[in-house]
Amino acid sequence: MRRAIIFTLLFVRANMAISSPDRDDPKYKVSDIPEHLRAGVYAVVRLDQSEFIIHSESRCTHHVRMAVTIFSDQGKRFASQTIGYDKLSKITSFKGTAYDAAGNVIKRLKTNDIYDQSAFDGFSLYSDNRLKHADLSHGAYPYTVEFEYEVESKKLFFIPSNWIGGEEKVSVEKFSYSLTYPTSLPARYKTYNFDAQPKIERNGDRETITWTVDNILPSRFEPFGPRHLEVIPRIAAAPSKFQFDDYPGDMSTWNKFGEWIASLNRDRNTISEKTKLEVLGLTANQPSVEGKVKAIYEFMQSKTRYVSIQLGIGGFQPFEAEVVDQTGYGDCKALSNYMVSLLGAAGIKANYALISAGIDYVPLDESFPSSQFNHAVAFVPNGMDTIWLECTSQTNPFGYTGHFTGERKALAITDQGAKVVHTPRFAAEQNIQTNVADVDLGTNGDAQARIRSTYSGLQYESNGLSYVLDNNYDEQKKWIEENTKIPSFDLQNFKMSNQKKRNPTAEVKMDLVLRKYGSLSNKRIFIVPNLMNRSTYVPERLEQRHTAIVRKMAFIDIDTIRYKIPESIYPESLPPSQNIKTRFGQYESSIRIDQGELIYVRKLRMEKGTFPAESYGELVEFYKSISKADNAKLVFLSKT
Repeated sequence: MRRAIIFTLLFVRANMAISSPDRDDPKYKVSDIPEHLRAGVYAVVRLDQSEFIIHSESRCTHHVRMAVTIFSDQGKRFASQTIGYDKLSKITSFKGTAYDAAGNVIKRLKTNDIYDQSAFDGFSLYSDNRLKHADLSHGAYPYTVEFEYEVESKKLFFIPSNWIGGEEKVSVEKFSYSLTYPTSLPARYKTYNFDAQPKIERNGDRETITWTVDNILPSRFEPFGPRHLEVIPRIAAAPSKFQFDDYPGDMSTWNKFGEWIASLNRDRNTISEKTKLEVLGLTANQPSVEGKVKAIYEFMQSKTRYVSIQLGIGGFQPFEAEVVDQTGYGDCKALSNYMVSLLGAAGIKANYALISAGIDYVPLDESFPSSQFNHAVAFVPNGMDTIWLECTSQTNPFGYTGHFTGERKALAITDQGAKVVHTPRFAAEQNIQTNVADVDLGTNGDAQARIRSTYSGLQYESNGLSYVLDNNYDEQKKWIEENTKIPSFDLQNFKMSNQKKRNPTAEVKMDLVLRKYGSLSNKRIFIVPNLMNRSTYVPERLEQRHTAIVRKMAFIDIDTIRYKIPESIYPESLPPSQNIKTRFGQYESSIRIDQGELIYVRKLRMEKGTFPAESYGELVEFYKSISKADNAKLVFLSKT
């Protein structure tokens, strides 16, 4: 009887809990997602809501709420959230909830679910950056996670850009971004790749601008399309007046922004008398400006190493040149400032510059003065031959910008403030790869090859080649084994050399044994004359092309392969020469017999530029023709 009473009470309590009005109603039910947003995706962003509030020139608040329904492992990254902070900012709230497909709560974040750790990146010697991280992963798909957090900052410099969707196989149900500021301290904004008009509200001395966009389909990125960051809809914002730490500034114009950067660098160019004498000694016998700059640059490289400094204003202000002089280390800002100081000691005028570095960078928008940079370099104005100096690398060739900082705009900090300048461009004639090979072909299909390859300009960096040129034997061997596009070979010996010029050149010599290079069939031997540079890539065909075609690099490849043929075999026939000209480039190949040698020559020139979307079919056919010609076989017959 007692057991029956207890069971009854438990049953009543359970039912009371289920029917309790205090229990959360289902939220973010998967069935509520419109079908056109669910089709073929691995995640749907149910809500992307961000509010940025400017309180004063030195204080702001950022509030974020994000809910994502995850359908597969590919979308699992949305199940975690990481928030950064430092000594000038703090996370005032951090909440998270996971829901099942029906919208019922699975889990709520507890304090001990949130991990607080240093944002140490392995390169930072000093950093006050920290992270808070939480994970709400669930075992059964689909499920939904919702994160909400707020960060208060005692600095006003960056206003985060807001990307409106912009991912493949991820749709967005609702997007909202609001920017609030005092009317006496208006923020500036600019939208890219969308036309939604914001709602503007005035409340006393404060103004709020809100953008709302619903039902955003997944982005589709097409082959040879513009950089993703150039086509994704986004909202950029920036203050006019601001204060970072104890340093007030104005970025309403490039000149004013440059003045602020210059104020951070002011009086930080002192170096020791000993170093000054070393610099003067290095340059005494150099007749040209370029020779003097090269000598000082290589001195700086031998004397310093790169470390990151991320302490408050130290993320933007270099520490003194004298500190670099004494310690031998610094970040991009400190090393560039040090280089400018060394050049100044030799009487050479140089400038400090800010730049967006990296391969997938967002081009500088001159019309919107703001902090669009992640790197600092130095340069020497030299008439029409400006010398650019990457100061963070101990191995970078003198005056070489490469893929990291080449062919883009930078902000030069001058005595007058700032001006937008352009780093060097690379023409096809500078980016040349050549392969010259002598191949002894055996009657059993095996062969021996002596190969000399050269890489210049941007091809100097091909597949990371520039990074192994000064490395040990094993690292170089590994690079050859991974990047020599020959089906089966044994590496007998090799040698790499490095010519560190402003347009650098690398050379790789190697001797190979080619196992079963030719395939045998009765009295025939089949080979592919294109030994090393066969293209198999053909872009996918598209029913309709939406974006322009962008080719980011011009280059020339030249291959000359000389085959020594045994007297017992002869070619059945020689294929015709190829000469294919398109707006994207030109392909040429030929085969001839000369004094018992079969000589194969291939030349491919690719142009860079932006081409109309409707020419995409021509590009596909061009690549198809190259692949067919590159992989064509030649047949040898036995004379016996």
